[in-house]
Amino acid sequence: MNFNRIVCFDLEMCCWNDGRESRTGEIIEIGVAELDLTNGEIVRRAQHFVKPEHDEVSPFCTELTGIKPEVIEKNGKPLEVILKSIEQKFGGRHKIYAAWGRDDLILRKECKAKGLNVPFNEYLNMATLFRLQRHVPNRRCGQRAAMEIAGVEWKGRQHSGYDDAYNLARLAKTMFIPE
Repeated sequence: MNFNRIVCFDLEMCCWNDGRESRTGEIIEIGVAELDLTNGEIVRRAQHFVKPEHDEVSPFCTELTGIKPEVIEKNGKPLEVILKSIEQKFGGRHKIYAAWGRDDLILRKECKAKGLNVPFNEYLNMATLFRLQRHVPNRRCGQRAAMEIAGVEWKGRQHSGYDDAYNLARLAKTMFIPE
């Protein structure tokens, strides 16, 4: 296990606002950013578009995430291919993975439904870890609010897996690397 690196990831899923039953749709984007804990550098980033098998990217989803159906059609790959790529490029089971909240459960559920292996063993819920810090006044804050509390300016578009993972790595740096 490599304890010198944390692989931060963020998932974006199909979503609707047209009266459908509220649920999480299939994953359509996985953003990844790897933080080196020895020097505080974000050493690697990636953005992967996932082609859903049963869902579609709605106009609401495009508005929220910025992901257009034609981008998924052109650049999307099956989840299995994406997970293998992440495991090869970021170290898979030899690294600690982290996300804001329970993205691990969403990924595990979809992997189980599709007969795939989750590419990691070790997982950190950064929302819980952040909220446990003594200086955090609001125990129910989102990632963007947490960054404000930590004095880290948000960069990029919220609800972009690529940008959200990068920002999470920047937040993790404040939590794990002394100044």
